Amino acid sequence: MRELESLPPLLLEWYGRCARILPWRSEPTPYRVWVSEVMLQQTRVEAVRPYFLRFMDALPDIPALAACPEDVLLKLWEGLGYYSRARNLQKAAQRVAGEYGGALPASFEALRSLPGIGDYTAGAIASIAFGLPCPAVDGNVLRVYARICGDGGDITAPRMKQKVTRAVGEIIPLNAAGTFNQALMELGATVCLPNGAPLCQRCPAKGFCAALAQGRVGELPVKAPKKARRVEKRAVWLIFWENRVALRRRPDKGLLAGLWEFPNELGDGPLPPDWGIGACSEEYGGQAKHIFTHMEWRMAIRLVRAASGVLPPGWVWAAADELEKTYAVPNAFQRAVELAGEHLRGMD
Repeated sequence: MRELESLPPLLLEWYGRCARILPWRSEPTPYRVWVSEVMLQQTRVEAVRPYFLRFMDALPDIPALAACPEDVLLKLWEGLGYYSRARNLQKAAQRVAGEYGGALPASFEALRSLPGIGDYTAGAIASIAFGLPCPAVDGNVLRVYARICGDGGDITAPRMKQKVTRAVGEIIPLNAAGTFNQALMELGATVCLPNGAPLCQRCPAKGFCAALAQGRVGELPVKAPKKARRVEKRAVWLIFWENRVALRRRPDKGLLAGLWEFPNELGDGPLPPDWGIGACSEEYGGQAKHIFTHMEWRMAIRLVRAASGVLPPGWVWAAADELEKTYAVPNAFQRAVELAGEHLRGMD
């Protein structure tokens, strides 16, 4: 661990020169830090930036988030994926409004108890927003640690994360905890890159990085192999009637819970007769694919002109502007949304 002891002053100096300018860094209030950290889970910084700004405009504080109608919240989140993050944000905001007077608590343990906040997010908020000396260990930090220390442990293993958390906790500067945590994450995101292509000559730790000295940069960090994704073939129907397209809401639990979708079914069969929808015409709309963490959808899209406006209970007819502004449709159906929009504009 001696390598890490030399890191803080060099890393802080580097971060002062090289940190990216990001909207949540320019005004690191607890609420802004919290929302940005949740958005950044599983999502790239550049993808998050416009969503964050739009979210702050619409829901500038915890009371606004707590009171927001769910459909509006999900529409604001549309395209970011992992929609449980948005729901947990709101659940936590409602608890904070009721239990903490609308202000996030300045305590790692209290933050950790809120819905959707794990060890990393609690450490990030506690250190960045409140200056508490709490480690915030994400994938970037695990990678930086493994390379600097030459550690071949599996970074997906809980034991390894606990080890790194302890190590970071021992070197975190008490007077610059939030800046140090951000600097570690920034180093992993912009210099100590994954997939064997780090920019070692730009790294403030190049003089004592074990992986660089040993020629093992491409070998580290070590990750256990992922399980193969399950593949599902689905038929997706774009059903049109009088300049509108049919949508239905997904179940309240499970994958993409509560979001709106184009009617779809497993397999590649005909329009299900139990939907009670008569088709005046049907044509093939092409293929689409979407990859979830553990599953892949391969979709055949079909365009159907309905014989009447009768839909199954709970389904809706959505006009083009409603598809764009009102109904939250997940990214899995992005190609279908594009086709529906093109078709609806052509019907005007």
